[in-house]
Amino acid sequence: MKKLFFFLCMLSSTIFVAQTTTQSLFENANVLYKDGKFNEAIKLYEEIESRDSVSATLYFNLGNSYYKLNKVARTIYNYEKALLLNPLHKDAANNLEFAKRMTIDNIEELPKTFLQRLEVNYLQKLSYNQWAKLAIAFSFLGAILFLLFYFSNISNKKRIYFLTSVFSFLLLIISVFITYHQYQKALNTKYAIIFSPKVSVNNAPTLNSDEVFELHEGTKVGVLDAVDDWKKIKLADGKIGWITSENLKMLTD
Repeated sequence: MKKLFFFLCMLSSTIFVAQTTTQSLFENANVLYKDGKFNEAIKLYEEIESRDSVSATLYFNLGNSYYKLNKVARTIYNYEKALLLNPLHKDAANNLEFAKRMTIDNIEELPKTFLQRLEVNYLQKLSYNQWAKLAIAFSFLGAILFLLFYFSNISNKKRIYFLTSVFSFLLLIISVFITYHQYQKALNTKYAIIFSPKVSVNNAPTLNSDEVFELHEGTKVGVLDAVDDWKKIKLADGKIGWITSENLKMLTD
């Protein structure tokens, strides 16, 4: 028992020291950024990232630092990473729009159906983790309202508690469905950012295949498949082709 207590104390102490060190690095990086020392700030931000202490704010600050250095691909990559962790990060979304103006490729998206617009404009405003938290909140709310209904002796209140508990459980079912849908989409949909200044996109995963179009740094692409060192990509306008993996960086594993 004493050994277990000692181990828990040591573990808590190690976690506390790690958190303190990470916070110190983050604050130092912010000071360097304010002083215009963007390369030095980036080194500290990326050191924090290497410790798996990632957050939307960390990637947002990294994006801002690279933006100051006119690094198009890395700027867009980090803003996209920030939005993956927190789709409601308005500053990252706004800055991403400015960063996209630095790119060369002008790709027009295909028209969206009603369901696709519904998903983009509403469902994707929250990550699947945030939808899961909503589902938990609705489950607690529904349980509390049902208990109030069960123990209430006043008919009017009993009716209100019953209706609101049913509504809460209905919202629970909807949020669980959306959570599952968003989770599956996150698993099956992979995106990447082009990092090379200019890259040829071929019609097959071979060096002697024909070039179908060119892309430039900062362009976001969907990744459909992989063969050896090649990635099959799809653009927002529907174009499909193959490029080598060294020319892009995945936003998700």
